[in-house]
Amino acid sequence: MVRMLLVFEHRESDSPFVERVWRAHSERAGVFTSVAESRLEIVVSRVRGKRFLTLRGPETRATPADCPADGEWLGIRFSLGTFLPQHPARSLIDRQDEQVPDLGERFWLDGFHWDYPTFDNAETFVRLLAQRGVIARDDAVAAALHGNVVGLSRRTTQRHFVKAAGITHARFCQIERARYATNLLKQGVSILDAVHDSGYFDQAHLTRSLRHYIGQTPASVLRGDEQLSFLYKTAPREMPMMQVSDHIILKDHLDRPRP
Repeated sequence: MVRMLLVFEHRESDSPFVERVWRAHSERAGVFTSVAESRLEIVVSRVRGKRFLTLRGPETRATPADCPADGEWLGIRFSLGTFLPQHPARSLIDRQDEQVPDLGERFWLDGFHWDYPTFDNAETFVRLLAQRGVIARDDAVAAALHGNVVGLSRRTTQRHFVKAAGITHARFCQIERARYATNLLKQGVSILDAVHDSGYFDQAHLTRSLRHYIGQTPASVLRGDEQLSFLYKTAPREMPMMQVSDHIILKDHLDRPRP
């Protein structure tokens, strides 16, 4: 079992804008695998005595990332459909992070000075962001995943999704399924059961997906060979629904293998 680089703590949120709040600290310096992520987030970092806030977009593949010693991080992970109007999600994708100006004890974002948020007051901070228009929410995006969109065509729903999330709904579902399967494996579920429970065609299909989105094979995940980035436990109810009509967003094309 790999010796931990990062120790995470997290909690769910009752804010409609926030999916989860997390924090972490590093135990030592090293390299870890940053797994694919489907949501936008704000991250406050404290490294080598300096603090700064970063806007992060989705990550569509796993990548290696450096972990400095004695670092501390706070993350506010937005719920699906929450976005930053002045910072298009597609411009933040795949670690094209945007670091905002630091003002000592405060920072500058979209025309306002802000106090740095904490693990305990994250929702208060986000509420202020919403009141000043720094963040917004497209409820059609989240509703579509549960089949609740009425009167929107599939193409229109797709446009809503890409604008808010920065990625297509198919990519979102592929990332979520890979993360779900990884958590099953980390809990000791067998590879074949993970294939079945996550909706993959076969073990080769699961392996291709995890190599791309998680950066490891299923067997490597089972062994715990490498440190992964923040990967909280998800429940089956959080997996997107299958398509039932052209007016409901697709779950996924099941990441169909090429002929």
